[in-house]
Amino acid sequence: MHPFDVETLPAGPWRNGGGTTREITSRPAGTDAFGWRASVADIGRGGPFSAFAGVDRTLTLLAGDGVRLTSSGVFDRLLVRAGEPFAFSGDLALTAELPGGPCRVLNLMARRGHWTARVDRVTGPVAPGPGHSGMLYVLSGQWQAPGQTTADGSVLATGQGVWWDGDDDAAAGAVAPLSPDAAALWADVVPTG
Repeated sequence: MHPFDVETLPAGPWRNGGGTTREITSRPAGTDAFGWRASVADIGRGGPFSAFAGVDRTLTLLAGDGVRLTSSGVFDRLLVRAGEPFAFSGDLALTAELPGGPCRVLNLMARRGHWTARVDRVTGPVAPGPGHSGMLYVLSGQWQAPGQTTADGSVLATGQGVWWDGDDDAAAGAVAPLSPDAAALWADVVPTG
């Protein structure tokens, strides 16, 4: 498994200037034609969201007072509960409003027809299935991933996590909570072909 800390990931500006993105991973790496991608976005102001044709997206509020996503004639959804995933088609033209000011979201995207992704809020141990890819993002508390020990200080805390590819040897094993207040976002990404 590959550990990350969102605060140490490089931030790049959005094309529309409305926010910044910190990429956790994009698989395969180094290509715009990703199969699946996980990132954290800081949204500084309302405006249009970029459409991603042929991609399914899941957006989860991490911090802030919420974001309202609107796709004319399709849905109008106010995300105000941190850690509650919302899935939608990336083909849709979206507008975002920030009723309470700037916010931070987790964005998971999967190329339709090649990958299927599901994001859940979890509080107990979770393990990738054989051949599955994905990511765990810590919302609160402390977590431990396979191959990490508390003796070397490699405990995962808020804003940290791990990601893995389906062919990673380290993907075998559970990511487990270490504290009673532990909560995380678990993204299970499965090839469809």
